[in-house]
Amino acid sequence: MKNFIPVVCCAIIVLISACSPTKSNQANLPQPYEPVDKKLYDTIVYLDSVLFEAYNTCKLDRFEKYFSEDIEFYHDKGALTTSKKELIESLKNNICGKITRELIKGSIEVYPIHNYGAVQMGSHRFHNNQEKEGTPSHIGKFVHTWQYKNGEWKITRVISLH
Repeated sequence: MKNFIPVVCCAIIVLISACSPTKSNQANLPQPYEPVDKKLYDTIVYLDSVLFEAYNTCKLDRFEKYFSEDIEFYHDKGALTTSKKELIESLKNNICGKITRELIKGSIEVYPIHNYGAVQMGSHRFHNNQEKEGTPSHIGKFVHTWQYKNGEWKITRVISLH
């Protein structure tokens, strides 16, 4: 019986040690997002709000000014669009007055790209305004590549996943 108690105590200590997280295990877990450059983050978040205010209100002249002429728009439910004119025409014919975008609060992440601009990632949902109010909509993810050139920010690449 004397030998049993130390063996049990030792087994409990080994079990606790094996189950408790170590510093290296915690380092591999995703950390909460913190902007690398707060000014850049604020700029891109502002641009996103202006861009999608124009989207939601069909102000196409405002909307299109945020896209480069050589846009690449990858849409998982649609296709690849490489024409700014086609992108705006599609918005005019299929979106205006029918769909609105809602950004998922707190979802935007912005990462600088040295000598180019930034990558913006986030989540949003689109509401079909022709459906009954309260109809559920799915959350989608997006990636926007923003280029800063000649004092202006333009989106050069979009990946839209729904």
